[in-house]
Amino acid sequence: MADCTILAYIGNPIDVIKKLHSDKQWDEIVSFCQKMLDSDPKDMVALQNMATAFLNLGKFDQVLSCCDAVLDLNEFDEYALKNKILALERLGRHDQIIPYCDKLLIKNPTHTWALNSKGLACNEVGKHTDALNYYSMALRVEPNNITSLLNKALTLSFLGKYDESISYYDDVQKQEKLSDAASAKSEAYQRLGKEDEAFLAAQGMLVSDIIRYVSEAKAKKMKIFDYYCMVEYEDLERREKEHQQKLNSRLR
Repeated sequence: MADCTILAYIGNPIDVIKKLHSDKQWDEIVSFCQKMLDSDPKDMVALQNMATAFLNLGKFDQVLSCCDAVLDLNEFDEYALKNKILALERLGRHDQIIPYCDKLLIKNPTHTWALNSKGLACNEVGKHTDALNYYSMALRVEPNNITSLLNKALTLSFLGKYDESISYYDDVQKQEKLSDAASAKSEAYQRLGKEDEAFLAAQGMLVSDIIRYVSEAKAKKMKIFDYYCMVEYEDLERREKEHQQKLNSRLR
């Protein structure tokens, strides 16, 4: 099957690779790129795509070899630098990642992917304050970057700065309803001894709503669980009533 695909694109190797990539035929990409390299050992397209294929195959040492060959030709090649960083992460060689992030940042000081990768590497080698700085730099470039927000929130939680972490988990949820962010925010509240807030956070609620619910439950002298259930029931009843009214209006 792969040979038929390749024959269909003879003379246009990039189209062959695109087709194989879209079909996730990683072994076939390796074979095809190797044929390109037999003709030209310095073929950048072949080396770059072979690295990606090896990455998807979990052959991380081979990824490094391909990336090194590309970087020997162009030390700032973004494709190779990113693949090498990803391979080093999978291999747990976090101390070796930072110099490659720096090369990406030399070319583009506002490269949020590189800033986040450098922050993660710093976390892994115990430089948590440095990690926070890189996440903050990434957020100055992209204030709503979910990866940066979540990385900073998790690092703050790890450092026991639960109050600060909560606001970042909240910002993540404003962009996307992630259950992991809700769970982590709930745990942060628990660490602060705020059980009511922890319960509401676990339901996926934002801080503004949590504050309101706690205040309203207190005013009604109700337990937060009972108040939450009451509000949910009333909301369900209201939506059912609105639905019935719409059905009735269509029948008229």
